Amino acid sequence: MAEGGHGADARVPVLMYHAVAAAPNDATRALSVTPEAFAGQMAAIADRGRTPIGTAELAAAWRSGGPLPRRPLLITFDDGYEGVHRYALPSLAEHGFPATLFVSTGWLRGPYDTGGAPGAMLDWDQVRELAAAGVEIGGHSHTHPQLDRLGEERLRHELVHCREIVAGQLGAAPASFAYPYGYSDRRVRRAVRETGYAQALAVGNGLARRAQGPYALRRVTVRRSTGPDEFARLLEGRAIGRTFARDRALTKGYAVLRRARQARGRVPGRGRPPGAGA
Repeated sequence: MAEGGHGADARVPVLMYHAVAAAPNDATRALSVTPEAFAGQMAAIADRGRTPIGTAELAAAWRSGGPLPRRPLLITFDDGYEGVHRYALPSLAEHGFPATLFVSTGWLRGPYDTGGAPGAMLDWDQVRELAAAGVEIGGHSHTHPQLDRLGEERLRHELVHCREIVAGQLGAAPASFAYPYGYSDRRVRRAVRETGYAQALAVGNGLARRAQGPYALRRVTVRRSTGPDEFARLLEGRAIGRTFARDRALTKGYAVLRRARQARGRVPGRGRPPGAGA
């Protein structure tokens, strides 16, 4: 389905990136893009007359019923990979594009590093430089767990600790959140809201709409295999259902497996779920 209008009825592409890397490791390869591909995708956004905005700006407009700019679009990054600073920031700056970076605070290099990061990560000086350049910094939990599998105490710690660290490092608490792996349920969404986040992004591989609510806005995944034609379809909101049909089937199957294991009191392994975003 193609995009709608520019206000409350708009259907907005929210692009979800992870690593931008010339030579990613095996853990991050599938959900990475090359620096050259990223630069070309930013040029395509400009050529097609899209207007990138921040996550907080989109949510605020939908809350108030206010107008959105012509042909709005969001550029988001999950986790906090070093290539967002090294490679993505120059391309964003070239076009004057805002973006949102959702950081897992326990994965970033520095005093809170838990050692669990799957690739080369940003340090806090780089995060501050991104923020100074107009990148909105959002939360993505502390250690990147599947939040809907956590008990209440651990869930609250992941959300609160992440928010407190970002506030301490940047001088302002993050307003936006993205669910690790895209997983959430009613309990997780309520906890995110009560922690103080004003909006949150899932995955879903569909266009974002106001009707989804501020704590379940959908995104579309950009990965290493996303070619120019597929990227153009994502920008225009065309054939998204067919593009991500396999991902949805894998994710649905994994959700069934997770529920079955939960019922038996066992927790799945720590690897990335099939088709899920990080």
